[in-house]
Amino acid sequence: MSYTEDDLLPLSGLQHLAFCERQCALIHIEQAWAENLYTAEGRVLHERVHEADQTTRGEIRIEYSMPLRSLRLGLIGKADVVEFHRIRDSNGDRWRPFPVEYKRGRPKKADVDRVQLCAQALCLEEMLGVEVPSGALFYGKTRHREDVDFDARLRSETEETAKRFHALIEARVTPRPVYGKQCDTCSLKDLCLPKTVQTGRSVDRYLKNAMVEP
Repeated sequence: MSYTEDDLLPLSGLQHLAFCERQCALIHIEQAWAENLYTAEGRVLHERVHEADQTTRGEIRIEYSMPLRSLRLGLIGKADVVEFHRIRDSNGDRWRPFPVEYKRGRPKKADVDRVQLCAQALCLEEMLGVEVPSGALFYGKTRHREDVDFDARLRSETEETAKRFHALIEARVTPRPVYGKQCDTCSLKDLCLPKTVQTGRSVDRYLKNAMVEP
């Protein structure tokens, strides 16, 4: 399947979907957004990266805020950083893309960030016609890079997440919440009301109780 330009969805939505389907729907269907300390720190980190100019360091050429697109996956976005590593072999000199995504927090056990990074690699492969076998995630809290191999499992998970993202947007139905530990750090917690809706309490009852004088 191939998408048209009108079908393209923001690549960053894959991270939202992998983190929480309801959060993804609130942002990309209902156009809801709220900022907290975590999102503000992440925004500032990305702005600093995107303000940098192209640089060359020895055998590495660095592009900042590089536009990305994949008609196969139906995604569009930007890479924080793409390093082009010079490869010298029997075929001559060539440059291999190596995407680097910046995150404000710490490495996660789940693949939410790795899926977003892998989607960038798949876009680069489609755009440039070259293999992108690996990339890296840079975490602000640890000031450390986590290398990521784009193996068959991660590529499959990324492609499936892109399909789910398109299906969610086409259905235009916001899923009910499932409360978890991740909800406490979500900037949309007060808009989502995960505990209130999940427990089956009606919104009318919640509002009436909220207005009762103590």
